[in-house]
Amino acid sequence: MNIHEYQAKALLRAFDVPVARGQVAFSPEEAVAAAKALGGSLWVVKAQIHAGGRGKGRFKESEAGEGGGVRVVTSLEAVREAAEAMLGRTLITHQTGPEGKTVKRLYIEEGTAIARELYLSATIDRARGRLSFIASSEGGMDIEEVAAETPEKILTLALDPATGFMPYHGRRIAYSFGLEGAAARQCAALVGNLARAFEAKDMSLLEINPLVLTEGGDLVCLDAKVNFDDNALFRHPDVAELRDTDEEDPAEVEASRHDLSYVKLDGDIGCMVNGAGLAMATMDIIKLHGGEPANFLDVGGGANQAQVMNAFKIILSDENVKGILVNIFGGIMRCDIIAEGIVAAAREMAIEVPLVVRLEGTNVELGKKILSESGLAIIAADDLDDAAKKVVAAVRGSGR
Repeated sequence: MNIHEYQAKALLRAFDVPVARGQVAFSPEEAVAAAKALGGSLWVVKAQIHAGGRGKGRFKESEAGEGGGVRVVTSLEAVREAAEAMLGRTLITHQTGPEGKTVKRLYIEEGTAIARELYLSATIDRARGRLSFIASSEGGMDIEEVAAETPEKILTLALDPATGFMPYHGRRIAYSFGLEGAAARQCAALVGNLARAFEAKDMSLLEINPLVLTEGGDLVCLDAKVNFDDNALFRHPDVAELRDTDEEDPAEVEASRHDLSYVKLDGDIGCMVNGAGLAMATMDIIKLHGGEPANFLDVGGGANQAQVMNAFKIILSDENVKGILVNIFGGIMRCDIIAEGIVAAAREMAIEVPLVVRLEGTNVELGKKILSESGLAIIAADDLDDAAKKVVAAVRGSGR
């Protein structure tokens, strides 16, 4: 689960992480009021969307003038103008895709006198099974280019799970930044607090870009991106309340309401599978035979007829879908239950795209019988390879 920058900073502040003062705003009037409350004569107006690259992003030409999603302003009138130019507009960044995201809220932040920009993040290194910090003395909007062109400027530091964060981790990162004296001590403490926040809140990603050294010699987290492990949200109701479903794909939100694991993709073959591994294999074999999966959808090991029905509705909500492949291995889930759900869904929804079904496992013969006697135009497949070939061939011949 992702959260907005202003939410991430509020969370980090509770762990004694230094962040600049700011306030969220949902209208130009609130933006001006926030700037007044913060005081000073320099503010940063930041679009709040679940995507990075806002500063280098652009608004759709038909909707707004020049300027990205992060603007530095020096007057209250400029705050209002920036807010009016952003709110309700579609911001396109390298992470949103060409469709972009609609800006519905802003973060008004006090200005910071920046001497240097650094990069610091924490994530789970799944290959090593450890929490790892990634640091670079070359922070800012071009960090991707730094990683690609000068990887020697990137430090990766893994934490031993037996000991967790140790003071030398912070000192090592401070040294890589070239910090000395009080700034180095601040950095060591900062890294420790970030590690504490990461573990306490079951984060999967914590990115500070940029982490800045101010002209006064202090470290401040000028931006913050935080992702959480969805499987641990039951332990953090306070974090779950931060979810903004407006930033998520509507079909993915609907799937979560029915305990379905769904991710929308760009293809035209809808997939309904039980088991994440089998779902990945199904997508791979569709591509092997020249097709493109429209989604990842795992109905789980204990899905019932209602979930199957909802899965079909979610798949068909994607207008790009020209065919559907159902691939079920009946272990905990019986094939006859799935077959009954498929037949009920096909009858109720009048599915007009080719539907290929491959069943295997518990009660498979009964499941196949239910499908064959349904009188519906369901294409049966003998195995996964056969199913993929048939759905790709059906889609290629489809006029939808």
